[in-house]
Amino acid sequence: MVVNEDRFFLSHRKDIALKAQVEGFDVTIVCKDTGRADEVKALGFSMIELPINPTGMNLREELKTFVFLWKLYRQRKPDIVHHVGLKTILWGGVAAKLSKVPGVVNAVCGLGVLFSGERPSFVARSVMQVMAWSNAGKNVQEIFQNREDMQLFKQHGVVTDEQCSFVKGSGVDLNEFNYVPEPSIGKIRVIFTARMVKEKGTMTLIEAAEKLRGECGQEVEFLLCGDLSNNPDGIRKEELEARCDGVYLQWLGFRRDVKDLLMTSHIMAFPSYYREGVPLSLIEACAAGRPIVTCDSIGCRDTVEDGVNGFLIPPRDSDALAEKLLVLIRDKSLREVMGRKSREKAEKEFSLKMVVDKHIEVYHRLEGKGLNKN
Repeated sequence: MVVNEDRFFLSHRKDIALKAQVEGFDVTIVCKDTGRADEVKALGFSMIELPINPTGMNLREELKTFVFLWKLYRQRKPDIVHHVGLKTILWGGVAAKLSKVPGVVNAVCGLGVLFSGERPSFVARSVMQVMAWSNAGKNVQEIFQNREDMQLFKQHGVVTDEQCSFVKGSGVDLNEFNYVPEPSIGKIRVIFTARMVKEKGTMTLIEAAEKLRGECGQEVEFLLCGDLSNNPDGIRKEELEARCDGVYLQWLGFRRDVKDLLMTSHIMAFPSYYREGVPLSLIEACAAGRPIVTCDSIGCRDTVEDGVNGFLIPPRDSDALAEKLLVLIRDKSLREVMGRKSREKAEKEFSLKMVVDKHIEVYHRLEGKGLNKN
């Protein structure tokens, strides 16, 4: 399983890998070590460090990633490789094709900034042409998280109908993220969990919070929970510290107690206009029974029925965000009703078990084409 970073594997893919182990597969994780390699190994996996810049565009770095994977596949001769994310799909797909890997799984978990325009750019079209070449063959399966990404890839000949599978996001453990009524005491908490990147809507939320400060400053607190990013559009630490006062607006940085913070919050705000898969933050908010305000954009809209379990707003619209947040801040009964609807949606659509089972089904489908488990 080839993933950009160890932390993403731990938060989004470890349960699939654990289930594959139970099914008899010998699983190796290939990812960048951000300091959590010991946690990966403690789960019983071998780990190989991947030389990759997840957000970079330097040709030398990109070629280094490709050559590494090509040599690795030739040396290890895996039965199945599972690429997670666009960059590993691109370079890993070419490496697998040249190395004649028997089975390839590509998990498209959002197309990001590269595909954020109304029409694919020249670079995006070139990437899809390369992937169309590497995907050609019955030994490749593509797993999508939203219908728009799947349709785009079909339209440009990257995949065929037979190659496509669909899951709504990475799934959530409905027992771990159980329904919890909102806190009955203390300030109303609005939480945002994501990397501190402009496209995730971080600045849109800060602007909306400032518009509400005069009216709600004494009764509300905004929690921005997430690490800095090396992304070119990442927000600098100095800017975040200048905009957040630590009381009304709090930037918490990277946290490992996100679930606890979510359970003690009242509203999830996620104004991302990044081309998401289906954001795990929103899936977890649904499971915890929280109303959501997010953008009517690809991936995000899959978690909210407008007016039922939250509100959909136009991207980059801090006025609309402030307006809908104020509605929820002022109406406790509406928050409770929408929160229960969020939980119902999670139970119907976002179960981790459904996501894990679909991946294992895909592995066995490839296995049935002549592969043998280790």
